[in-house]
Amino acid sequence: MSKVYQNILKNSSFEPPKDWLQIKTIDMHTGGEPLRVIIDGFPELKGNSVLEYRRYCKDNYDELRTRLMFEPRGHADMYGCILTPPNDNEGDFGILFLHNEGYSTMCGHAIIAISTLAIEMNWIDAKEGDNILKIDAPCGRITSYTNVEYGKVTGVRFHCVPSFVVGLDKTVKVEGIGNVTYDLAYGGAFYAYVDMAKNNFNFDLTPSSYRKLISTGMDIKHAVMKTNSEILHPFEKDLSFLYGTIFIDNQKQKSGSDSRNVCIFAEGEVDRCPTGSGVSGRMAIHKARKEIDYGETMTIESITNSVFKGSIVSEEKYGNFNAIIPQVEGTAHITGIQTFVIDPNDPMKNGFILR
Repeated sequence: MSKVYQNILKNSSFEPPKDWLQIKTIDMHTGGEPLRVIIDGFPELKGNSVLEYRRYCKDNYDELRTRLMFEPRGHADMYGCILTPPNDNEGDFGILFLHNEGYSTMCGHAIIAISTLAIEMNWIDAKEGDNILKIDAPCGRITSYTNVEYGKVTGVRFHCVPSFVVGLDKTVKVEGIGNVTYDLAYGGAFYAYVDMAKNNFNFDLTPSSYRKLISTGMDIKHAVMKTNSEILHPFEKDLSFLYGTIFIDNQKQKSGSDSRNVCIFAEGEVDRCPTGSGVSGRMAIHKARKEIDYGETMTIESITNSVFKGSIVSEEKYGNFNAIIPQVEGTAHITGIQTFVIDPNDPMKNGFILR
């Protein structure tokens, strides 16, 4: 055996220099959509609420977002989160969401993943049956229920913030496409929901249309942002922006699912899962159209064929809107444990994206 190979076998760990930043993460996926959970090494965020932590992170540590989300440590569709203190003593913890464009207000797949991780990491004393967590997201408090059977997580369902419809069957003119019919709704984030049956597109909601979905979704998003003045949260200015476009096929799928979602969000990211906040908004749309009622469940699949279940828990007044509290259910899995290092002399330390 060569001396070099013997050294390889003996020296399998690397100790970074003291001036290199180290950030530890646990990587997960929910229905194929990644989540990089930052658990150690991120600087302390200052503030008294999740929204204040979000602003502080954006103003002071945005280069760490790009370092962890962008290449070479991430990719154009990477997604992450930072855990914070809750807004008050009634909450368990807070959460910030990171992606290629910035900081989203709500993320259902992250709620499902972090609730699963709370059991796997023994952050709570797990019991058989439902384990309840009160999680403060930028959009408000989310209550999750992680089911444990024989010591193993079998799935997570969560009750989202009040979700509501802003408008149904609205029309926007999109350059190069023409008039597009869409619904505008909020499920912790605002989305333009585009029913394939109401529009004449030359693509479908399968992986073969990946590039076309991105370009068309972003064109629709930008057109709606320019022409629609109704993207206003009733209480928080920081939540008043259009997050993405969701293409919908409401036909019964071959898999047996009731419908299919493909969400194009942030700066052209394609959600691999059915989009928890998007499903929340959809429940409001379907309730407004009298297509779903209490006790009924809708199964919605994604571009990867992963499935979320959506239903309605209750109704309430939310500002000027008649809102619902939706329930979304899915599963998540751990994929890796990482320690990322940042060499201050690396010319690409802040990351880059190629698509």
